[in-house]
Amino acid sequence: MVGRIPVMDVSPVVDLGRQAAKATLGEPMPVRATVFREGHDQLSAEVVAIDPLGTRRAPVRMTRVAEVPDRYEAWIVPDTEGAWSFEIHAWSDPLATWEHDAGIKIPADVDRELMFTEGRLLLNRVIAAGGLDQRELSVLSGAAQAAADTSRPVAARLAALQAPELERVLSTHPLRELVTVEGPYPFFADRERALFGSWYEFFPRSEGATRDPVSGKVRSGTFRTAAERLEAVAAAGFDVVYLPPIHPIGRVNRKGPNNTLTPGPDDPGSPWAIGAEEGGHDAVHPDLGTLDDFDAFVERAHELGLEVALDLALQAAPDHPWVTEHPEFFTTRADGSIAYAENPPKKYQDIYPINFDNDPTGICREVLRIVRHWMSHGVRIFRVDNPHTKPLAFWEWLLKEVRRTDPDVIFLSEAFTRPAMMHGLGAIGYHQSYTYFTWRNTKAELQSYLTELSSQSDHLMRPNFFVNTPDILHAYLQYGGPAAFRIRAAIAATASPSWGVYAGYELFEHVAVKPGSEEYLDSEKYQIRVRDWKAAEADGRTLTPYLTRLNEIRRQHRSLQLLRNLTIHHTDDEHVLVYSKRAATDRGDDIVIVVVNVDPHSTRETMVHLDMPALGLGWHDSFVAHDEITGEDWSWGQHNYVRLDPGHEPAHIITVRRLQS
Repeated sequence: MVGRIPVMDVSPVVDLGRQAAKATLGEPMPVRATVFREGHDQLSAEVVAIDPLGTRRAPVRMTRVAEVPDRYEAWIVPDTEGAWSFEIHAWSDPLATWEHDAGIKIPADVDRELMFTEGRLLLNRVIAAGGLDQRELSVLSGAAQAAADTSRPVAARLAALQAPELERVLSTHPLRELVTVEGPYPFFADRERALFGSWYEFFPRSEGATRDPVSGKVRSGTFRTAAERLEAVAAAGFDVVYLPPIHPIGRVNRKGPNNTLTPGPDDPGSPWAIGAEEGGHDAVHPDLGTLDDFDAFVERAHELGLEVALDLALQAAPDHPWVTEHPEFFTTRADGSIAYAENPPKKYQDIYPINFDNDPTGICREVLRIVRHWMSHGVRIFRVDNPHTKPLAFWEWLLKEVRRTDPDVIFLSEAFTRPAMMHGLGAIGYHQSYTYFTWRNTKAELQSYLTELSSQSDHLMRPNFFVNTPDILHAYLQYGGPAAFRIRAAIAATASPSWGVYAGYELFEHVAVKPGSEEYLDSEKYQIRVRDWKAAEADGRTLTPYLTRLNEIRRQHRSLQLLRNLTIHHTDDEHVLVYSKRAATDRGDDIVIVVVNVDPHSTRETMVHLDMPALGLGWHDSFVAHDEITGEDWSWGQHNYVRLDPGHEPAHIITVRRLQS
């Protein structure tokens, strides 16, 4: 039922409150609602957060949203992980009503003494309610006496009742009438890594792989050789190392180089064709080593401050043990064969998809067993392959089961699909999601998408901006040259609190298998890639120093570790994108302004027009703008000239150093 004071259109609310909205430890979260009533009396509202122990925290007063009538908001910050909720308390505010009416009537000599009398009675009600310290009592008593003192000028009496100090006391001790409570509405505060982190993806079989100079035969890398690569990944400032599937690879219908159907005897196949006689999802590929070797890899990663993310791909090769042990997990066609995976026009003859309607109980039990198996070996992050091809109800169950006992475990959704499904996966518990970032390259596309992710879908899904993946090599990178790689990295690392890089990006790998395709030539999905990292670094043919600097900047600036604090600014050039991020810290506001030329082929000159209040500055303020990439300083204000040469440096990452008088 509608309360005495209607409170409607509350956010963040997911699935009518049946699911928890997204929140993160230490991340400010906006709570908004439409609050109104009949007549002209003034209203007030506040948010009361309820922590995981059931304790009601101190209320946070809501303020009006200037652009929207009757819309109120407040920002709350969860300070512990776990299941929270919030309530909205709305009330008729007799003090605010009196202040509004008195400010009009008393100067106009309408019911003047009546208004002073009503004001004095309201102040006495506050005093009678108690809870005041001596200073607050003195302020209220003095104002009440001024209201009653007819010997004083009218303007002086009114000024005493409008004094800022009195306003501060009344905001702390409001009078509430017709109180209405809406809620509670759930939200879950996850650990920081669910929101903020730099990811690096590599195939263990390629790290430390060698090629025989005579025969040309490639010898697979192992967990032990891959562990040697971890130091460089950590030194570049990454937080998470993500491994594609590490399990035995099927031999039936194995794919050859560039997704061909004619593999040679030494072709390793796709890691996503999981399962062979050596085992399934709970086993490791013999070429990579043993489970003990994997444990040593994880231990080394942890020593370097890295978390290990493991691919969870719920599918099977035709020779996976499930095919004989659990044929009910799959779809049998009319001719008795098991259907392989298809995404027309793509065909995956080496993969059988799982049919979750045949034996849902058995499948759920088996998948949970597998997830807990890898959790017991130090994996606390799972990157899930194609979750949109499995039922939401299954994921909701699995993620809640894991959260129930291990709320620190994080799941990243790799679902490049319709918005409803992507949002649905986030709503039922996925912590992060791949996004359409790869396909948003123009200024207009990026402005719209960054706004959507930071302020429209933020309660449903957290983005992770991967600049490339083994599946996706966008034409922008194929034809944009090294500048395109710098541009995309700069945007991904500063616009999203989580971003990712697939190995080879720093070497500017950009050749597609054919024109119009987003597949890499000689894709690492189907063959081992031998890379000489040391030679590339010695020759300076690597983007690693730039990526390292981006990650350093991210760690140094709190504003880049948050999602909901992004503001789009304006330029006169359709190819120059400008946005800012601002966060409160113990040292004051941390403000970062990013100016990017998204045209990798041409130098752009334009004027940048900043929304100064969004930066916490006055319209006429000026400040020292420090470029974190080049080290240069400029004097900036509302309007600023920029010139961005993609051959030199296509982006300014600017921090506000100090205001100038």
